Amino acid sequence: MTQTFIQEEQLKNYINGKWVSDNRKTYRDVINPANGNPIAQVPLSTKEDVEDAVKIARDAQKKWALVPGPQRAEILLRVGQLMKERKEKLSTILTMENGKVLEEARGEVQEGIDMAFYMAGEGRRLFGHTTPSELGDKFAMSVRAPVGVVGIITPWNFPIAIATWKSFPAIVAGNTVIWKPATETPLMAYELAKIFEEAGLPDGVLNVVFGTGSEVGEAMVSHDDIRVISFTGSNDIGRSIASKCGQKLKKVSLEMGGKNAVIVMDDADLDLAVEGILWSAFGTSGQRCTACSRVIVHEKVKDELEERLIKEMESLTIGDGLDESVKVGPIINAQGLEKIRKYIQIGQEEGAKLIKGGYVLEQNQYKDGHYFAPTLFTDATPDMRISQEEIFGPVVSLIPVKSFEEAIEVNNGVEFGLSSSIFTQNANRVFAAQRDLDTGIVYVNAGTTGAEIHLPFGGTKGTGNGHRDSGVAALDVFTEWKAVYVDYSGKLQRAQIDTE
Repeated sequence: MTQTFIQEEQLKNYINGKWVSDNRKTYRDVINPANGNPIAQVPLSTKEDVEDAVKIARDAQKKWALVPGPQRAEILLRVGQLMKERKEKLSTILTMENGKVLEEARGEVQEGIDMAFYMAGEGRRLFGHTTPSELGDKFAMSVRAPVGVVGIITPWNFPIAIATWKSFPAIVAGNTVIWKPATETPLMAYELAKIFEEAGLPDGVLNVVFGTGSEVGEAMVSHDDIRVISFTGSNDIGRSIASKCGQKLKKVSLEMGGKNAVIVMDDADLDLAVEGILWSAFGTSGQRCTACSRVIVHEKVKDELEERLIKEMESLTIGDGLDESVKVGPIINAQGLEKIRKYIQIGQEEGAKLIKGGYVLEQNQYKDGHYFAPTLFTDATPDMRISQEEIFGPVVSLIPVKSFEEAIEVNNGVEFGLSSSIFTQNANRVFAAQRDLDTGIVYVNAGTTGAEIHLPFGGTKGTGNGHRDSGVAALDVFTEWKAVYVDYSGKLQRAQIDTE
């Protein structure tokens, strides 16, 4: 592999407004999944580095909480403007470390820009509530208060968008942040920290500690002074985090897996459905928690939909995401490839019919990267593992059904509940579906992906624990409600006793 560093060769942690070496001074290569080239080195920090960051963040938070919300918001406005000015640079770096095609990378960066401007608006709101007191000469209200030091742990598949969903509301609400980005994609954290620094964020409000989940993540979860953990990642790790945080009565927000389905009814616009399925299943090479990995199709249109999907899949160009003509980029690493390959074997053994793809691309321009051919199974049944378990790759299975009611039942028959979609032109079905689909996100005549930042993002059942990223709902994760009573009667009034 050739050396193709796009940043200073060894990244450093960002603590107290300074770039500092980790205590261990050991590093791991950051690999471009499109070609296997190392593009930077990320430090593998220790719990001592986390301790250093927490001490700084704890002291900084006391001062930051006293800064008026509108002034905190002004910094987010500057962050958004700087991201906007550097959108193309950020998008290119994102594609190089993550692999997603440049068009998608631009969309992800734009999501961060939108979140900066949106959350800056919340700095002038952060609304509480006023309510009449049951007693005379008494005023009652509730206000949002910052929690303190929060820890965010973000994944590699959306290395800047998810980070902004979490860090921007935390910061505008008056908290300080310890951020552990994924070791596969640390460069977006490096770039965002530099932007915050340039925007004038006070030292210690945002701190970035690079490293593994087992070392840095574990230290954050177990630290008594980090009062919130916001995590996006796998279900197994999320459950472990929830258990450990529960022992410490620490607030935790989890956004985990999905097994999302597109329902295609017999009256659907099939051209539109095919377009939505292709985007949802093969965008980001299927490496999205909102990716469509099931198509629940009415048996009357199943054969026609199948034919159209096969035809359109032929036109999907696969390769380095920096090539503007490419529609499907690489898989993040060799481990991801192996997991997908395992599920292809499982699907065939279970009796599903493999009709397209199902193999690793290893020849010619693909030999140094991690590429998997877009894959289509048909005649899958709802109970198959490929219909139940998250694959996290460009693999989709067609599951035929006989009715709308059966489609809803199949959709809901998995442990996850993130996103769902239905293609139909029947208004009655539209409203019944949005009521009965048990997912946190429902799309009508669109794919399963494409969340907008002013709406809550998250799911039900095994997808999460009830909290939401994005939108005003994100503030609930990073604030506590404080009830305030002002009695100006000049005498002691006892609620529920002195009301008569």
